[in-house]
Amino acid sequence: MNNPHPKVSFDDEPLIVVDEDNNVLEYREKAECHEGEGILHRAFSVFLFNAEGKVLLQQRAADKPLWPLFWSNSCCSHPRRGETEAEAAVRRIHEELGVETELEYVYTFTYHAPYLDIGSEREVCAVFLGRVDGEITANETEIADWKWVTVDELTAALTNDPETYTPWFKMEWARLTGDFAETLAPYARG
Repeated sequence: MNNPHPKVSFDDEPLIVVDEDNNVLEYREKAECHEGEGILHRAFSVFLFNAEGKVLLQQRAADKPLWPLFWSNSCCSHPRRGETEAEAAVRRIHEELGVETELEYVYTFTYHAPYLDIGSEREVCAVFLGRVDGEITANETEIADWKWVTVDELTAALTNDPETYTPWFKMEWARLTGDFAETLAPYARG
């Protein structure tokens, strides 16, 4: 597969370090923010749906230090200095998937997820929903594989085979299908 996308993620990229109330404290390199127990930083997660109401999943690239080859939501990453989570999400969707779309903010949550003895995600994460009608051109430096699945297929997969999915994805999907089911419904109907 020919990768039309450049590398978009770097270990020395400065992330926005925050306190528990999401106030900016400083900027630290991405690699440092994910070492050990992790340093709390801003992030975002996006769930994209097509016209049929299917959600786009991506399998994380094999060389990702945390959760390589795990399946996850459509797109997730970190805002850069001076970017809002929404601006960063739109940028990253284009960088990773080659598409553009408007997003709807749903909620923000804080979580900590250690990965083996390698490092952790410790994030204040904003969650967005969007619809995509264009053709996906996955950035191979970020994505090993991708697929469209129905809401029911995804819910069943997360129940029957949870160990193949990222922890934040499982937390987010549980909230979206529970607390935010009414917000999710128009996207899932297509």
